[in-house]
Amino acid sequence: LGWKFYDADDYHPPENKKKMAEGIPLNDEDRIPWLCALHDILRREDASRQDTILACSALKKMYRRVLISGASAIESKQPEQPGENPALKILFVHLDGPMHLIASRLEKRRGHFMPPELLKSQFDTLEPPSAPENFITVSLEKSLPEIVLEIESAILQG
Repeated sequence: LGWKFYDADDYHPPENKKKMAEGIPLNDEDRIPWLCALHDILRREDASRQDTILACSALKKMYRRVLISGASAIESKQPEQPGENPALKILFVHLDGPMHLIASRLEKRRGHFMPPELLKSQFDTLEPPSAPENFITVSLEKSLPEIVLEIESAILQG
């Protein structure tokens, strides 16, 4: 696609990385400033008309709202009115798979600050996307080429 890529894990503050490395799950207070910083990156890229991919856990609906609208999503539980705060157009890709499959992949990952033991807390926190969110769900049980093709197709139809 030739799009700019960001890994959200690269933008966690040192305190978050330390907490996760110690096996302590992050809470909303830990995640919100990080998500606001990611929103700022997406907003900057959008302003320069740069298409962007952000790999980010965005486990809760509120977290996805922050990525779209920034801090204003926290302050108001009401849906935004058209033109009130120009939100980013984001397609969320929910990579869905059983815990055992994801755990086996995490075990193979080296040098990452989040230990595999935190996976259960991630599943416990997860609020899968639902309408009216703009999303697709892709099975992690497919091959990597199938996953990529499905995501590319959704983006190009977008």
